[in-house]
Amino acid sequence: METWGYSLISVVLVSVISLVGILLLLLRRDVGRMTFLLVSFAVGGLFGDAFIHLLPESFESFDNALVPPLLVLAGILLFFGMEKVLRWHHHHQPDSETHLHPVVTMNLVGDAAHNFVDGMIIGATYLVSVPLGLTTTLAILLHEIPQEMGDFGILVHGGLSVRRALLFNFLSAIPAIVGTVLSLAVGPHVAGYSSILVPITAGGFIYIAGSDLIPELHRDVSVGRSLLQFGIIILGLAVMAALTLIE
Repeated sequence: METWGYSLISVVLVSVISLVGILLLLLRRDVGRMTFLLVSFAVGGLFGDAFIHLLPESFESFDNALVPPLLVLAGILLFFGMEKVLRWHHHHQPDSETHLHPVVTMNLVGDAAHNFVDGMIIGATYLVSVPLGLTTTLAILLHEIPQEMGDFGILVHGGLSVRRALLFNFLSAIPAIVGTVLSLAVGPHVAGYSSILVPITAGGFIYIAGSDLIPELHRDVSVGRSLLQFGIIILGLAVMAALTLIE
């Protein structure tokens, strides 16, 4: 029951992040700076969770040392493929003002699928241990906040009212709860479920941080902000390293 309790609380917190669009309304002038800081911290958090928590756990779970790195690579390729499909669909939607809603729909579908996977990851890591579930939930929260801000902006730009954008963004987060429940219900009955999903998750986190988030940070080349980025990334890594004390 402890595993279920922690998992459900964690996934509800992640789902509530979908309402972060409210911050865009309250802090319009500070959104750019806030996103810049969050993305930097998310890079450190994702890399930290992958290399400090998930990978060591993966190598402990298999006697064959070749299996974990292959599963990590599988995770990288899986997330690459998912993003490729979503970008392909987005690119092939008409760009005229009268056809913006299909782009909005694609964003919601893609976000729902992404959230479902996040939910499965949360459930699977809590099945391994509560500390691993906590650190992984934190890593997911860190990259969800800037992502949800972007999703909210896309929905409003696509023609939805603020209220409808918040509502649909929240509804697209509900599959995360479904994914967590599925992991908790099915995982204990599938041999090696968590052992396989943990290194795949590590690969996914490495891909997200390296492919999606770091390029965003490279948009700003000023020396001062670059040094600040570096410092906040280190802070994110330090937080993940400090969380090992929980274990």
